Order: sequence, then C-alpha cells, then structure tokens
Amino acid sequence: MENHYHSFHIPVMGTGSSIDTPIQVAPLGISSVISLVDDILLEKVNKYYCEKYGLPFFKTLSNELDGRAKRITAYLETMREIVRIKMEAIKRQPFFEKNDKSKYFDLLPDESLLKKDYKKFLAFKAGSESEKDSLAKDLTQRMQPGSIDVNIMVTLDRSNYDDPDTPGSDEFTDAKAALRGYANSGLKSSIVFSAGINQRLFSYMTRFRDFYRDKLGEIKKKIVLKVSDFRSALIQGRFLAKKGLEIYEFRIESGLNCGGHAFPGNGHLLPRILQEFKDNREHLAAEFNPLIHKYYRNQGWKYPESASNSRPLLSVQGGIGNNGEVRRLREDFGADLTGWASPFLLVPEATCVDSSTRELLRQAGTTSLYVSGASPLGVPFNNVHGSGSENWTREMVRAGEPGSPCARGFLVSNTEFTKKPICLASREYQKMKLEEIDNMPLSSSEKENLRAQVMEKACICHHLGNGALIALGIIKEHHGAPQAICPGPNIAWFNRYYTLEEMVDHIYGRGESLVPPERPHMFANEMIIYVDYFEKQVAHCTYTPKEIKPLEEYKANLEEDMDFCLSIAQRQPYPGENLASIIIHTEQQRARLAAIYADFKKKAEAESSVTQAVACSEPK
Repeated sequence: MENHYHSFHIPVMGTGSSIDTPIQVAPLGISSVISLVDDILLEKVNKYYCEKYGLPFFKTLSNELDGRAKRITAYLETMREIVRIKMEAIKRQPFFEKNDKSKYFDLLPDESLLKKDYKKFLAFKAGSESEKDSLAKDLTQRMQPGSIDVNIMVTLDRSNYDDPDTPGSDEFTDAKAALRGYANSGLKSSIVFSAGINQRLFSYMTRFRDFYRDKLGEIKKKIVLKVSDFRSALIQGRFLAKKGLEIYEFRIESGLNCGGHAFPGNGHLLPRILQEFKDNREHLAAEFNPLIHKYYRNQGWKYPESASNSRPLLSVQGGIGNNGEVRRLREDFGADLTGWASPFLLVPEATCVDSSTRELLRQAGTTSLYVSGASPLGVPFNNVHGSGSENWTREMVRAGEPGSPCARGFLVSNTEFTKKPICLASREYQKMKLEEIDNMPLSSSEKENLRAQVMEKACICHHLGNGALIALGIIKEHHGAPQAICPGPNIAWFNRYYTLEEMVDHIYGRGESLVPPERPHMFANEMIIYVDYFEKQVAHCTYTPKEIKPLEEYKANLEEDMDFCLSIAQRQPYPGENLASIIIHTEQQRARLAAIYADFKKKAEAESSVTQAVACSEPK
C-alpha cells in the first residue's frame, strides 16, 4: 500500500479532459493518466504551461524527423518539472496551517501509515522541540507526488507517409512514436496499454532498458494492461513475459459501464470476470515469472532477488459509485486499487473541461447518456446528447456537408475507396459512401438507415481536444471548435460541481455520500447496459448464421452472470451499498432479455424458413 499512498487513480479521459490532470493532482499525491494519441494537442498545452511557469519552450516543426515522439517527450518533461516545482513548494509549507501541505495529508486514506503518523504528529505534545522537528522532517521527506502515467490505445498505430503514396519506416508508426516519446522522458511512472494487443509495439519495448528491473529491483517505467477478461490478460502477459517484460498491474474495466470507447465482449459481466481473476490470480505469476527469469538469463542479466516474489496488481474501474462498492471490489474480489474517471469531470480542480460542456455533464441524466456510433473506429463510443460535437455534426448534415475535415488523421483506417487509408468521419469518405448508398438497390428506409450510420461518425480525435483548449484559453469557444466528451453512464448520479476534497472523501467513505441511496448498484447498472446493447444488436441483425451464433452466446453468458450477481446480492451489504437493487434489476432485466430473445428467435426461424424455401425452389 505504501507504494500507493492512495488506493485509487484517475484514469485517462479522452485526449483532452485529463491532459493536465497530473499537474493538478500529482503534487497532492494522486496518480492519474493522460492520453498520448494527439501530439499536436500536447504541444499546444505544453506551450501554454511553459509560458505559465516560465519554462523554455521549443516548437517542433511539422516535418521534423521523429517530431511526434519529440512533442510527447517535451510535454512529459514539462509536466515532470512543474510537478517537481509544485511538490517542493508544498513541502516547504509549514505544518499546523491550512495549506496544500495539510491538504496533502488530509486527502490520504485513513489506513495509510503516512496518514497515521501525521495524525500522531499533530497530537504530539510531550518531548523536545528537536524531537518534534525531527518528526516533521521525516513526514516531509516521505511526501511523494502521484504518478504521471500515460495511455496508448495500441490499435491506433497509423503508418506515417514519406510521400503521398509511400508509407514511412515502421519505427515511425503512431503507437511506436508515442511509446518512444514516453521512453525518452525522465518519468518514473506507468504506461497503460488499452484496446487490445499490438505485438509489434510490445516487441519494440525491448529496446528500452527502463521497462526492465535495475540492480535494486526497481522498474522505472512500469507496464499496465487494461483488460476486460482473464484470457486476454493471460495471452498478453505471456507474450510480454517471453521478452522479460513484467506486468505491473492488470487494470480490469467493465466492457460497457465505462467512459470512452466500449468493448462489450461476449456478454460476461464484471463480477464474473473479477471472480475468474481472483480464482486464478496466483496462476498469473506462476505462468509469467519463469519466462521473465529465462529472458534475464539469456541477456546475461541477474534478476534481483528482492523482486522474486512480485506479482501483478489488480485494479478495477468502470461505473464505481461509492465506497461500499469499493469495499466489495477490494474485500470480495481482491482488487488492490480502483479507478474513478467520470465523476472527476465534475471536479474543476482535477480535469480540463470547458465550462459549457461541464455544465452539460452536471445536468445530464440517465436519458442524456448513451452509447453512440460516433467513433470512426467502428467501436461503441460513450456520448452525451447536446455536446458541441454532436450538434456540429448534425448541423453539417443539415447543411448538406456531412463529414469533417481530417485535421489530425489519427483514426484513418479505411481503404474502401482509396489506396491510402482515410477516416470514416472525413468529408472525403462520407461523400463517396453516401453516393454508393444512393445507387444501391434498396428501399428508401434501408438507404436512410445506412446513411444515418455513415453520417453519425464524428471527428473525435480533433473534437475531444477542443474542450481542453477552450478551458485553458488557448482557443475560444466557437462554431469551428466543437467539443466532444465521452463520460461513463455513472456520471448521471453526480449532479453538481465538487471540490477535490469532497470527491476523495466520497471515494474513501468519509462524510456524506455524493450519490443518492436509490442509485442502482454498479453491478445492476452494468446489467441494464448489457441488455440495452443486446437489444440494439438484435435490432440491427440481418439473421445470418455469422450473426446469430454470437448473439445466442452473448445471451447465455449474460443470463449465467445474472445468476452470479444474484448470489452477490444475498451477502451483507457494505455501508452505502445498494445490493437490493441487484435483485430488483436482475428480475426486470431477465424478463426483458427473455422477451427480446423470443422475438429474435421468432424472426430468425422465419428468416431460415424463407432461405430454405428459396433454396428448394432453385433448379437443381
């Protein structure tokens, strides 16, 4: 626990919302994560903070060799220096006053040894002044900043072109350049890999010694894998272990009850996934450690004895709403840490969100938050009705100019009409795709449905950064800078702006809860969202065998996991934990799932009969 003064972290939130979160919270001991997707955005924010703190800023030219990695390194170094400056200033502050130093200690969880020693110090009466000074010095020396962690979506690995038709060297793909930018920084922190596996990227890490243990057994740059199931953790962990790379932490996230991109998997709910990790946790270290030790021997390195009993940490994030749920995750499932993202969007001290978007989130209810098709990646994307991005995208459609100028190009992937990949949200792609749909032999309603799916795609790689630029005053809020935001559905239960102290106290169960007692349990809410997703998939199903089998598997897994959730609901609730809502919502959602599935089977059988009749009528 002492390596983590806090038992929670603030995960990455889009490209912009957490872009300067480490600057705000790391000096107070809280760890957070920023995205490395948009190096252009990072450079703009870097310039802002260099000017604010009187630090040197050197612009990286657009055509400069390895410019992406250099921009990323530059901003990470700026953050590291600012956090150092702020941390040293806090350490110099006196005790026994209301200042950031007292705030640092007050924020700590009550079970922290540092917090306990601080409380003893405040109550210290007997003894000499020199003894008291010695205790004060010891406490101050033990103050450490939170970690400045980074995130790479490994599937965003665009090739950069030397000329319009020739892809550049594989070393300069987006993901590798981002990794190199982080590796070249002086940060001692963690890199979070999300959205799948990228073997080329993982292999590339072997070039950087900071990802391995030093002679003292420390890893300067730790590896965190964001996963949604045990099998993925095992496969990725084994691949990395063969290269001597250790997983410091498996970050388990709900497939749908989260912010950003959603990865629903095959219908398994978070509690079942957590149980599998708990039951097989020792297997992870047993599987990985021999491979890691073998790699060290082959390299002629000595594996430090002090690290011989290490094992990956487990953290959980996605829809956590109160301390009762935190205790369930930690005490029942063995989670070491928890991640809290969306609620911090309503904490101005912690996140970088423009005022109009933050107000939109404050007012957002359950009907305002939805899983959209806005992402050009073709992956479900959490959204909120009324965002600047949504309004702008619809306005372009009404004006007869659907699509966006491709300002960044981070999400280019489609070669349907072009040799060089382009983005599904781009004006270029949508123009060609809509023309193709117009010429298809389909009914008007079918064409309209396809057209709507095409035009829903938004330029999120650009729009997600606009809110941060507006909040910092780098650009003004106007028609040409629409803001996207990707909150999780849990934010519906947080309805005002909070101080950092209020939110941290809420996480630790200190004081009055920030959410109402009727809020459904995170497990109940996840269940509802998974049935919603099943209903949406059935609505778009064309009843081919390739579609039917996964939907049947999804439904079976969901029903099985509902039973597991019911078994949890029979346990004694932790304070503030609404276990009763699991029972209520399981009954409701099981009935709803059964009704959706009955209609699905009826249509599938009818479709099968038609197909068989057509096959029989064809000449032999």
